Amino acid sequence: MNYKAIIFDLDGTLVNSIQDIADAMNTVLKKRHYPTHNYETYKLFVGSGIRSLVINALPNKNPNEAEVDECLSEMMRVYSNHCTIKTHAYNGILELLDILNSKNLKLNIFSNKDETLTKKVANAILPKYFHQVLGLTTEALKKPNPAKALNLINNLGLKPEEVIFVGDSNIDIQTAKNANMLAVGVSWGFRDKQELTNEGADYILDKPIELLDIL
Repeated sequence: MNYKAIIFDLDGTLVNSIQDIADAMNTVLKKRHYPTHNYETYKLFVGSGIRSLVINALPNKNPNEAEVDECLSEMMRVYSNHCTIKTHAYNGILELLDILNSKNLKLNIFSNKDETLTKKVANAILPKYFHQVLGLTTEALKKPNPAKALNLINNLGLKPEEVIFVGDSNIDIQTAKNANMLAVGVSWGFRDKQELTNEGADYILDKPIELLDIL
C-alpha cells in the first residue's frame, strides 16, 4: 500500500508527558488533602481525556459531578501553566519526523487531550512538523470515535486505507480500526505491549525508526 498520511497520538507516542500531567493532578489532590499517585499509576489513568483522568485520580470511586467539575477546572489551569516543563519527545521521534517529512507524507496529531493544550504541547516540543493538530473539543468526539480522524483525511482527499494511525494504547488501536486505517502500536508509551496485541494492532513498533519498514 502506498501510504500518504500518518495520524499520531500525542502523549505516550510522540512525547513523554506523564510527569507534567501527574504533577498537575497531584497539585489538585494535595490542595484537597487527598492521596496522590505515582507516575506509573498515572499511565493507567491517561488516554481518555483529562476529565476521565480526574475521575480516576479522585479517592471517591463515584465522585459527584460538582467536585469533578471543580477539580477539572483547577487541573486544566495548573497543567496549562506547566505542560511543557518535563515533557519531551521520545528518543528517535524527531529523527523519524524529519525523515517522514522528507517523504512528503502528511503528518497529523489526534489526541484526547484538550485541543488547546494539545496544540500548546505540540508547538513547543514538535514545531513545524504537522499538517493538522487535533485534540478533544467535546466528549462525544473523543477517541475511539473516529469522526475527527475521518474528517481530517477527507479534507486531505485521502481514503482510510491510505492512512496509518499510530498510538500507544488500546484506545488508539480501536480508533484506527473504527476508521479502517492501519493500526500501529508503540511499545515505549504508557501502556504495555500486551494491551496492544490484545486489541489487535496490525504492527507494534519497539523503536520509532521501525515505522519506515511499514512504509
